[in-house]
Amino acid sequence: MSHTPSAPLIEQRGVETVPEAERTSTPRDVLSILVGSNLAFGVVVFGWLPVSFGLSFWAAATSLVLGTALGILLTAPLALISLRSATNLSTSSGAHFGVRGRLIGSVVGLLLSLGYTALSLWVGGDVVVGALNRMLGLPTDGAAYVVTYSVLAALSATAAVFGYRLLLKLEKVLMWAMSGLLLAGLIAFAPHFSASAHGTYLLGGFWPTWLLAVVSAGLSGPIAFITLLGDYTRYVSPARHSSRRVLWATAGGLFLGLLIPQLFGTFTAVATGAGSNYVAGLLAGAPAWFLLPLLVNGLLGSAGNTGLMLYSMGLDLDAILPRATRLQATYVVAAMATVLVFLGHFVWSAQDAVTSFVLVLTAIGTPWAVITLIGFKRCRGDYDRQSLQVLNQRTRGGIYWYRAGWNVPATTAWAVGSAVGLCAVNTPVYQGPLLPYTGGIDVSFLLSGLVAAGCYLVLSRHSRGRAGTVRPAVESTRAPV
Repeated sequence: MSHTPSAPLIEQRGVETVPEAERTSTPRDVLSILVGSNLAFGVVVFGWLPVSFGLSFWAAATSLVLGTALGILLTAPLALISLRSATNLSTSSGAHFGVRGRLIGSVVGLLLSLGYTALSLWVGGDVVVGALNRMLGLPTDGAAYVVTYSVLAALSATAAVFGYRLLLKLEKVLMWAMSGLLLAGLIAFAPHFSASAHGTYLLGGFWPTWLLAVVSAGLSGPIAFITLLGDYTRYVSPARHSSRRVLWATAGGLFLGLLIPQLFGTFTAVATGAGSNYVAGLLAGAPAWFLLPLLVNGLLGSAGNTGLMLYSMGLDLDAILPRATRLQATYVVAAMATVLVFLGHFVWSAQDAVTSFVLVLTAIGTPWAVITLIGFKRCRGDYDRQSLQVLNQRTRGGIYWYRAGWNVPATTAWAVGSAVGLCAVNTPVYQGPLLPYTGGIDVSFLLSGLVAAGCYLVLSRHSRGRAGTVRPAVESTRAPV
C-alpha cells in the first residue's frame, strides 16, 4: 500500500511478497508501533506479577529489566528476517521448515496472539467497568461487561481490518497520549509509594523468587513477539535502511514498549498494596481525578494493543488458508477472539486456563524462533521470495520444497524442543514433571530453545546452501499442494 492518493483505504495485501514500491516505512515507525501498542493494561498487569510474588519495588524492577533485556537478545533479530524476505515471519520460516512446515509458525502465532488478545480485553474491560462504577455509579453486572467487551472488540477489529497504515498512525498517537497518562499515574499514586516494602516470598527465599520474576514477567514479554515483528518490518526497505538501524529500532521499541507499562504496573501495585487482584487494587487506590485517565487507557490503550494482535492473527490465518483474503481472515479471528472473551468471562471463568494456554504456546513457540534464527544466520538473509510463496499460490516445488514441503531436521528439532518445554512448564492448570529439577521455576522456553537448537544443529550439520539445504531448486508447477 503506497502513500499515493489512489491507495486503498483498507489494506488489501495479505502474506504475499510486499513490492519494493510499497516498502515505505522506516525504523522509527517500527519503534513507534512497538511502543504505542504496548502502553495498555494488558501489558501493565505483568508488572504486578513480581510484586504478587512478594518482591519489593527495586527487586521487581531489576527482575523486569534483566528479563526483558535477555528476551530481546533472542527476539529482536527476528525482525531482520522479514526485512529481507518482504513477507511475515511465519511465511518466511518456510525457508527453514519447508513451505508446508511453516504452518507450525502460523498456527503458533495465531493461537499465541489469540490468548494475549483475550487477556488484554479482559484486563481492559475490568478497568473500564470499574472506573465507570466509581465515576458514575454504573453497575458492574453482566450487562456492563457485555457492552464494554463489545465496544473494545469493535474498536480493535476496526483498526485491524483497516490494516498496517492505520495501525501505524494510531500507535504513533497512542505512544505519546498513553505515556502522558502513565506519567500522570506516577503523580497520582506517589503519596502511597514505599520502595522497600515487600511481602512473603512466593518460593520461600529472595533469589528463587527473584529468578521466577525474571523468567515469568521479564523474559516472557519479548517472547510474546516471536511471530509478530515481521508484520511491521516487511514494510521497511533494506535498500534504504540498514539492518543495524532496524535491529536497534526493534530492540528499543521492545525495551521501552514493555518496560514503561510494566514498571508502571510495579509502581502502582506497590503503592496500592495490590494482592491477588491488581485491577481492583488500582481502582480502589486511585484518586478521583485519575479515574478518567484510567478509563481512557482502558478503552484506547486496549484497542491499540488488541487491534495489532488481531491484525497479526489475520495474517497468520491468511497464511494457513491461502484461499482466504486478509480481510476475511481478520473478520474471522476478530469473531473468534470476541467469542473467547465472552465465554471466558460468563461461562468458563477461563482466565487461568488462557494464562496457562499462553505459557504453553510460549514453550512451543520458542523452539520455532530459535530454529528460524539459526536458518537466517546460515543463509545470511538471502531468501528466494518466489519459493516462499509456493503454498500461498497453491503450487509445488521451489528450493524450500524439501520432502513434500517439510524440512525433516527442523520439524524434528522443533518437536523435541517443544516436548522438553512442555515438561518444564508451570501454569495455574498444569505443572510439568521437570519442575522439581528447576526449583519450581518455569524455565520451559529456555530449555525448549536450547534443546531445539542442539537437535537442529546436529540433524542438519551436513546442510549447505541458501536455506541450509542440499536440495536444488525446481520449477514450480500449477499442481495442487
